[in-house]
Amino acid sequence: MTTTQVLGDPPRGRRLERSLTTQGERGKAYLVGLGVLALVGGFLFLITAPVQALLGDSAWAAVSGMHGLAAGVFMIGTTVGVYQAYRLYRAGSLSIGEMQVGSTFTAAAALVTIMFGNWIYIAYRAKTGPRTYFLENMPAVHEIFFEFKEFMALFTLPLAFGAAFVIWYYGDQLRLRPAIRNLLAVGLTLLFFYFAVTFGLGAAITKLRAA
Repeated sequence: MTTTQVLGDPPRGRRLERSLTTQGERGKAYLVGLGVLALVGGFLFLITAPVQALLGDSAWAAVSGMHGLAAGVFMIGTTVGVYQAYRLYRAGSLSIGEMQVGSTFTAAAALVTIMFGNWIYIAYRAKTGPRTYFLENMPAVHEIFFEFKEFMALFTLPLAFGAAFVIWYYGDQLRLRPAIRNLLAVGLTLLFFYFAVTFGLGAAITKLRAA
């Protein structure tokens, strides 16, 4: 066994896939492509969708809609993330560049989801809002479905940003550092868990009594 093999380098003939940190043009192409798709989707939504019928008549309809939209994007990101966690744990083939872009968008979705979630919480705590109803009729729902959910949701933000930082900072070195790779896998799995619990409880409380 050679010295390079002892240090954990890949076998001969297997090239390390370059990440976005070393391929600026590839990174720009990813970001531009995703940006164009987002703009096209937003434009089509605005010119074709019956916005009022879609959002409803509530004064908080727009904020609630943005919260739900961001949560939908966040759900996609965390689902892809837990799959990447499995590949990291099994030391499978990794596309570091795609992970860098995906983790960035997931972290941004986490921030936007929590921002609008805290905003809609104002309506929840209003005198005539769902909070008053639940405290008077179903206090357990308030304690579990919302207070507990709110604190669970906050864990997703540092987990998402931490995962994105690790992926960007280590880049291709993730293939050669199993300890960091496994730690990242645990973080992505916890991110999916906290989001899934929060998303489920949020959907349930909306069905029971919307703001």
